[in-house]
Amino acid sequence: MNPPDAVGDLGGVVFEGWSIRTRLTVIATSVIAVLCLGTSVLALVAVRSQALNYQVERTTTAALKIVRDVKRDALPQQIPQADELAWLDGIQVIDARGRTVAGTGNLGSAPRISTMIPPEDNTRAARIDCTLPAFPDCEIVVVFRVYEPEGDWFVYAFAPDIPWYIDARFFSLLLLACALLTGLTAVGTARTVSRALKPVNDIRREAMRIALRTSGDDSRRRIALPRHDDELRALAISANEALDRLDESLRKEREFTSNASHDLRSPITAMRAELDAAMMYPDETDWPVTAEKLSGSLDRLQALVDDLLELARLDSGSSARGKRVDLAELVRTEIERRPEDPRVTVEAEPAEVLCNPVHLSRLVNNLLDNAERHCEKTIDVRVRPEEDQAVLEVYNDGDGIPPHMREAVFDRFTRLDASRSKDTGGTGLGLAIVREIANTHRGDVRVADSPTGARFIVRFPLAR
Repeated sequence: MNPPDAVGDLGGVVFEGWSIRTRLTVIATSVIAVLCLGTSVLALVAVRSQALNYQVERTTTAALKIVRDVKRDALPQQIPQADELAWLDGIQVIDARGRTVAGTGNLGSAPRISTMIPPEDNTRAARIDCTLPAFPDCEIVVVFRVYEPEGDWFVYAFAPDIPWYIDARFFSLLLLACALLTGLTAVGTARTVSRALKPVNDIRREAMRIALRTSGDDSRRRIALPRHDDELRALAISANEALDRLDESLRKEREFTSNASHDLRSPITAMRAELDAAMMYPDETDWPVTAEKLSGSLDRLQALVDDLLELARLDSGSSARGKRVDLAELVRTEIERRPEDPRVTVEAEPAEVLCNPVHLSRLVNNLLDNAERHCEKTIDVRVRPEEDQAVLEVYNDGDGIPPHMREAVFDRFTRLDASRSKDTGGTGLGLAIVREIANTHRGDVRVADSPTGARFIVRFPLAR
């Protein structure tokens, strides 16, 4: 079992109930805010480094001025902190004995406040020191070694350290730029996403209007296609295709309901008429004959109901999974179960298919029933393997099927004029069931050319 995705779960909780525009705006704004924060940190580090180097250089230059005075023996005990030295926090000069000999302000008389000295091979050193007792904050300390006859002197220059934010004005300007960029991103993302989703909202509203249609004219109304050839146009095309299929399905459903009502009403009406006539003259009625007529109508009604139930099962996705069955053996078995008919001839070669035997038996019997209703003298049934398919042919020498009706005969409640004039007793559902069963088993059925009569050919994949 896979561990739960904590990040995904958290994201789902955070974004639950938010619109797409809000989600994308928050994500884009957050990304820009993080990038802006990272950029600001890098900018602060880079600028502070430059400012710190500049501060050290200025402090070094100021200390060199004092070194020059020492070498000229012109160093006053109280160094005036004016002009170019005014920005320093202080200067202190220490002689070879470690005594303070000069300094700015009170540093001229204060004891030595820093023990940092340059390396032996260098005359200068610099660092940031936060432990100096004379200064509450961190200080930039620059020290110079001055070679004198009695020993090395040291000139210390102290300058304020550069804070992490560098300068309040610079930091405020950086924050303002980040806030402005983040705000512009939020507004721009919201407006861009709104414009991008406008066609989607138009499609949704149009689909809702179509869903609430009440008249026949509205049934052909479709979603207007966006101008640009992009994903939204593809969405609208797919929605229109779905509406076309829905309309076609509703048309077939209405047609099916109308035909089913008519075909169910016919035997019921016939039975009602027979009973009404018999009840008007009960003593003169030949009840056995009446019962026989009623039985015929009931048989027709039962056949129609059985076909409707079979179609309902097939439409509901009744599983076609089954076992390996020899189609030739199944056809022979079904013919043997039927009343003997000298018109039927069988030529069958072994051909195994993977099928639901009950469904396949129904298919064979429906084709045989159709052939018996229409044939004159001959019904030929053939089974053979052909490449990777099993082929079943049922031929009768009766009325042929016009080419333009060869697909229509598989529609529900479709009966040709010849069938209606002969009153062959068909329900108009048998061939529709044949096609549904064939499709369920990944096969197909069609009406093939023949000199006379009708030839039905059914193909199934051979079992592997």
